Amino acid sequence: MNDRRILSLWFPSLGADRLIRREPQLAEAPLAIVEERQNMQVLSSLNAAARAAGLRVGQPVRDAHAMCAGLLTRARSPEAEAAFLSGLRRWAGKFSPWVAPEGEDGLIVDLTGCAHLFGGEAPLLGVVEQDCNDLGLAVRMGLADTRGAAWALARFAGQAAGGHRSGDVIDQEAPATRSRAARRRHWTKGGAAPPVTSTTQVLSHRIAAPGQMYSALSPLPVAALRLDPEIARQLDRLGLRRVGDLLGQPRAGLARRFGRGLVMRLDQAMGSAPEPVSPAKPAEHFAVRLTLPDPIGLEADILAGIDRLLPRLCESLKAKARAARRVRLEAFRSDHGIASVEVGLARPTQDPDRVRGLLALKLDEIDAGFGIDVLRLEAMQTEPVHERRATGHLDAGQAVRDRLAANTALDDLVGRIGARVGLEAITRLHPAESHIPEKTAKVLAAAWSEPHAGAWPRTAPPRPLLVWPPEVVQAPDRPATPESFRWRGQDHAVRRALGPERIAPEWWLDDPAWRSGVRDYWVVETGEGRRLWVFYGHGGTMSSGWFCQGSFA
Repeated sequence: MNDRRILSLWFPSLGADRLIRREPQLAEAPLAIVEERQNMQVLSSLNAAARAAGLRVGQPVRDAHAMCAGLLTRARSPEAEAAFLSGLRRWAGKFSPWVAPEGEDGLIVDLTGCAHLFGGEAPLLGVVEQDCNDLGLAVRMGLADTRGAAWALARFAGQAAGGHRSGDVIDQEAPATRSRAARRRHWTKGGAAPPVTSTTQVLSHRIAAPGQMYSALSPLPVAALRLDPEIARQLDRLGLRRVGDLLGQPRAGLARRFGRGLVMRLDQAMGSAPEPVSPAKPAEHFAVRLTLPDPIGLEADILAGIDRLLPRLCESLKAKARAARRVRLEAFRSDHGIASVEVGLARPTQDPDRVRGLLALKLDEIDAGFGIDVLRLEAMQTEPVHERRATGHLDAGQAVRDRLAANTALDDLVGRIGARVGLEAITRLHPAESHIPEKTAKVLAAAWSEPHAGAWPRTAPPRPLLVWPPEVVQAPDRPATPESFRWRGQDHAVRRALGPERIAPEWWLDDPAWRSGVRDYWVVETGEGRRLWVFYGHGGTMSSGWFCQGSFA
């Protein structure tokens, strides 16, 4: 018998709760977090006041403002929400060491062998709810033997499976039928007293007893199985609205009509298919801090602080066999503001001198304000490095040649230029295998690629130094080279022409630039001494004619 116990935590208002923790005054007014989906702004998270006003997640912003005039909206920050959820993951570690994120707004905790430390499962859920209340977070929980069942209970426990609103549903009552229902008497006039619910009773329907997934999941809607919305709608139209309706159906028929994904989700929820909890490995963190006795504001003083921080940071990187690719310097001002600069390197490094020069170039972007109290240096992106073997006397000459061949001068130059214009703006060319002239080279980012090893492949006949998209040349429409032509608003006389070189398009691709058909390329020398690369397109889906595509000088 499976003795695993899985706890699913769902924070339905994670984005709104995060902002309210920072700005408590937002809790009084309806607040909505807005994100863009398919070129439309929709609501992604709501606080309690916004839900009370009738708003819902996924609703367009324009409709929400029409329903609630006093609605406050804030743009969603996925990075900030991910960092906040990472902090909650560390908090959940008090209940079990096996904690993993579940989507963008949930956590999954493996409580196997841990519940007795808190007096049982119901008291443990009570502690979770109390901690979340103290943190100002709305939370919904589900506890079961499997990950899928815990996820379903956290999000759908207590919800009845509603019918699809279409004319072919039999069990939809008409308003007239409902109006003839017997009127219930109020409990103060002899009617039944309202049920009294306690916290234990509220939590009990979110706890599936060991081995009781069938009875716990049967009344839930089919969406609790983590199905695609389209499959859930198809099942609803067929009258299969509850999980219990699917459990009694032949598996072969379900898989044949809705795919194996539906059967897999059923097996995962019922425990027939494994779905382990894999806790995220703590990320390696490389950062150093320097607290100053008095505020500073001069660049020389900041550089002196950097000189103290960089060796410590590089030593911590060497201890983990890592090298820095991006480094960020944060300056904490006395007015509680933070100024930061970030630099990137063309090659990962553990050398403090290579990082210092790049940081010095950006110190003028730091606003010291009334003074800087704390300096913090962090390696934002690191890469592994490998140990180098020391060579003996016989290999000393080769080691020197290898070191000179692998010097970092070009990498340092790329890093300095990238600090000004961005590393993405610096590119290099590598040869590519193609007979199409404009595809004989591929463009790579210089900071994330190695130089091409060896000489550049030669072509026969040679290609021009400058190549651009084909430009129309005004000349007689015939394959023979013209005696003169007009290009870019100027007339040119042909002194000499070499060619032709025939190049056919790639027949397996529909390239719009090659709809002119087969091309005959010529090297044309004009009367002014220019050597141009022109071709005659014989015509395909486009009309034939002359074009100019490059220049040899």
